[in-house]
Amino acid sequence: MGDLEIRNAFADDLPAIVGMLADDLLGAQRESPDDLTPYLAALERLAADPNQHVVVAVREGRVIGTLQLTIVPGLSHQGATRALIEAVRIHADERGSGLGSRLIEWAIDTSRRLDCRMVQLTSDKSRTDAHRFYERLGFTASHEGFKLRL
Repeated sequence: MGDLEIRNAFADDLPAIVGMLADDLLGAQRESPDDLTPYLAALERLAADPNQHVVVAVREGRVIGTLQLTIVPGLSHQGATRALIEAVRIHADERGSGLGSRLIEWAIDTSRRLDCRMVQLTSDKSRTDAHRFYERLGFTASHEGFKLRL
């Protein structure tokens, strides 16, 4: 993996992050890389919340991966805190390099350090390659997810 750094995302990272978010069929329909204003406002809100961790993977000064880790306190499972992994993206040039596994390992290790008792994520039903990837890392498709757009 060379000289890889996983660190908090900064405003200067947004062009690379949004570019990765938009770099597939689903993301191209919902992301707007030409207008970073809403992403900057969102990153500021996230940075102010201690339960939110937006990170980037950087090698040789280049952002090559990202994810968001949300810590969710709860009552169920005897008051367990859980972690939610979202927006996992790897730059097209880096896919298949093991970087995705490194980012997920970082998220799991951070979740343990923050006393989470489980880590969960969702993945669009059409992302079958991602489903195989998560299963290889030990995740199980144990629930059916539902969303309501507002």
